[in-house]
Amino acid sequence: MKTVVTGGAGFIGSNIAAALFERGDEVVVLDDLSSGHAANLASHADIKLVEGSVLNGDLVAEVTRGADVVFHHAASVGNKRSIDDPRHDVMVNAVGTVNVLEGCRHGGVRKIVYASSAGIFGELRELPISESHPLEPDSPYGASKLAGEKACLAYAKLYDLEAVALRYFNVYGPNQRFDEYGNVIPIFVFQMLDGETLTIFGDGEQTRDFINVRDVVQANLKAADSRGVSGAFNLGSGSRVSINDLVRELARLDGELDVRYGPPRPGDVRDSLADISRAHDALGFSPSVALPQGLREYVSWARAERRT
Repeated sequence: MKTVVTGGAGFIGSNIAAALFERGDEVVVLDDLSSGHAANLASHADIKLVEGSVLNGDLVAEVTRGADVVFHHAASVGNKRSIDDPRHDVMVNAVGTVNVLEGCRHGGVRKIVYASSAGIFGELRELPISESHPLEPDSPYGASKLAGEKACLAYAKLYDLEAVALRYFNVYGPNQRFDEYGNVIPIFVFQMLDGETLTIFGDGEQTRDFINVRDVVQANLKAADSRGVSGAFNLGSGSRVSINDLVRELARLDGELDVRYGPPRPGDVRDSLADISRAHDALGFSPSVALPQGLREYVSWARAERRT
């Protein structure tokens, strides 16, 4: 089976590309390497890397032509980045997604699996959060990811194309590098390994639903292999942990940590917890990596990454 992974040199995309290759698929990655790293694919030399942007519609059409499934992970990621540069955010996440959809529509693609985000919900009114929760994003990032999701689902209604949107909660794991715009786990882990002070924004009692990238990969493969299934699905662990408890868990791995508290950040929600029953019922998804195990694996990867 021919598969295409946009953003496939990035954190989640590279893990998906590797899993596809290891199961025997022909894999093509499209990535402009603005935040992705070719090194993420180095151990799988037969994965074809095409360097370019999803904003290049002609290139997207060429890459997606004849593919069975496209995993669309190319994105400008993060609330803070989108607040700093909303125009770039909407171009990549909304216009870029339409380019990918047009490539799929005209290229005979059977299914697109779209990396959506829990950022589309905004501040939560109830927990756990189901797919029917109101969609009121609090940042340009959430708004642009919602636009991309809605476009995917509209194409599935209009054309001969199945579309599954996976609404990622807080994903972490190998190939996720330190980035001030990214997930709190890589920020804290790399600061911890460098002996730096960890900054918790707010009182630390805000909660997040952390899901390991290995579980995200399996959900993507299940979504791709499902026949006749389109729709939006939450993708989290189905459990939540406070930021204070996350720091305590990290301290168990590396000793006492230096922590300070700062003011809450604009666009950050207070609590997050996914209802994943719909993904379980429709896709057969069940998370298998507990947070302590996933953190141990990630810290081990991060230590090795710092030595390279």
